[in-house]
Amino acid sequence: MAVVVKMAGTSPELYSCIAPLVMNPEIIKYNHNYPFKTSESFVWFVAFSANQVVGFFPVEERGKSLIINNYYVSKDDEGVFLSLLKSVANELLEGEKVLEAVVQKPHESYFRAQGFEVERAWSLYLKMRKKHENE
Repeated sequence: MAVVVKMAGTSPELYSCIAPLVMNPEIIKYNHNYPFKTSESFVWFVAFSANQVVGFFPVEERGKSLIINNYYVSKDDEGVFLSLLKSVANELLEGEKVLEAVVQKPHESYFRAQGFEVERAWSLYLKMRKKHENE
């Protein structure tokens, strides 16, 4: 099971642990050649296993929405997806915020299993939103 650590979007700790990944051509290819980005409006959830980064979810706060986008999970490991999704939901779904995600189509089932529903579909991605318990 992966251990998930929450990090500020511009923290030196974040840069030191994810820089080798976000500059790796194979991982950029995993992200459909789209660059990873961050700022002060981001919080990152980084999954570690045996002191190695095995995945990350950058979460951007935009108004009343919290958006997971441009993520990475090594070997598309279902357990890492589950750990990251649970950590994000536990930390951020308090209050009035809506949790959304731009999801690569092959990962739809991982998000659905955590209560996300498809709102829009594109050729490579899905826009999904987490259903609140009272909906």
